[in-house]
Amino acid sequence: MDAQLLHTVADGVATVVISHPAKRNAMTAAMWRRLPELLEALAADPGVRALVLTGAGPTFCAGADISSLREPPRGPEPDAGGGAAPEDGPQTLAVRAEEALAAFPKPTLAAIRGFCVGGGSQLAAACDLRFAEEGASFGVTPAKLGIVYPASSTRRLAALVGPATAKYLLFSGELIDAERALRTGLLDELLPAGRLDKRVADFTAILAARSQLTQAAAKEFADGRTDRDGHWAEQARGSGDTAEGVAAFLERRTPSFTWTAGGPTS
Repeated sequence: MDAQLLHTVADGVATVVISHPAKRNAMTAAMWRRLPELLEALAADPGVRALVLTGAGPTFCAGADISSLREPPRGPEPDAGGGAAPEDGPQTLAVRAEEALAAFPKPTLAAIRGFCVGGGSQLAAACDLRFAEEGASFGVTPAKLGIVYPASSTRRLAALVGPATAKYLLFSGELIDAERALRTGLLDELLPAGRLDKRVADFTAILAARSQLTQAAAKEFADGRTDRDGHWAEQARGSGDTAEGVAAFLERRTPSFTWTAGGPTS
C-alpha cells in the first residue's frame, strides 16, 4: 500500500511512521482518519510508555495530499442527537488528528528529517517534543492555498514560537531552516546528520524509565490544564511511585515505577 501509517512497539516505545513515499509522506484523508484510531489503541496499551512520530525515508511529512482538497467531504451524516454532524472535510480531519496527538496521555516526540511542512508542521507541533536532523526545513503554508489555518492550530503554534514568529510563518508561507526553528523554539534539539535515530532511541529509553505519573501530570499542567491538582495528588498518594523513587534513590538502584495512564499496574 502506497500511503499508510505504520507502527511498531519495542521496549516501551511506540513508533508511528508516516509512509507515502510517492508524495514526500503527504497525509491523505484516509491517513488523517486513521491516526486518531491508532493513537487511541496505543494509548490503551500498558506496554507503551512513550511515542515517536516520524516519516519514512528522508522526509518527515510534506503536508496534506493536495489532491484531497478537491475531494467532497463525507456527510454530513446524522449524529446521535438526530442533527447533522460536522462535514468530514480535509481540515476537519487534520484538526482531529492533531488534537488526538496533543491529547495522547504519554510523552510524544517528533523525529524529523527533511521537509516538515503544512500538515507535517501541524503534527510536529502537536507532539510534546521535536528533535530534527540538520538540513530539515519547516513551513506553515496555508497562505499559499488561501486556506484559513484552524484557530486551535494557530494557538498551538504561537505558544511554541511566539506570536511574531507564528505570524511570520503563517503570513508568508515561507520555509525556515532547522537552525532558525531551533532558535525560535519550534525544535528542542538539532542533531548532526546520522545522529537522529540514536539520540531519539536513547532519549525515549530515558522517558520510558521515568515515572508516568510525573509525566502525565506535568503534561496536563504544561498544556494549561491547572484545575486537577487534587486529582493528581490523589493519584500520587495511591500510586506507590513516590515511595519507590525515594527508596531506589537511597538504595542506589534504578526505580521500577508501576503507575500507568490507566492506573497502577498489578
